[in-house]
Amino acid sequence: MRIMGLDVGTKTVGVAISDALGWTAQGIETVKIDEAQEQFGLERIKELVKEYAVTAFVVGYPKNMNNTVGPRGEASERYKALLEETFALPVTLWDERLTTMAAERMLIEADVSRKKRKQVIDKMAAVMILQGYLDSKN
Repeated sequence: MRIMGLDVGTKTVGVAISDALGWTAQGIETVKIDEAQEQFGLERIKELVKEYAVTAFVVGYPKNMNNTVGPRGEASERYKALLEETFALPVTLWDERLTTMAAERMLIEADVSRKKRKQVIDKMAAVMILQGYLDSKN
């Protein structure tokens, strides 16, 4: 049973995958998307779902600190609906407040250059989203 974690942005989707036992999350890649052009990277996601035999999704759900849902949260809700429609697999929205900031801080502490951070931040956030979900289940 493998779960795919997704950190959905306006230009990219960070992708992480769980191990077969559902204990750990590994970053896979960052898929380019164009929200404005309604290109959501689903072709690449399909390839990854097949390659890793994914059985469920966890999508980062960026709520505001006061627990309200803003534009990015609404975008995650739309992406969830797209995934359900495309794959007919369960999709869980997972509260990801502060995940990207935590990922950024971790990369800064590891002395990763700004350019390199930009390349891996979404994938790292996807790992943190998925790992938080997995930890809550185990």
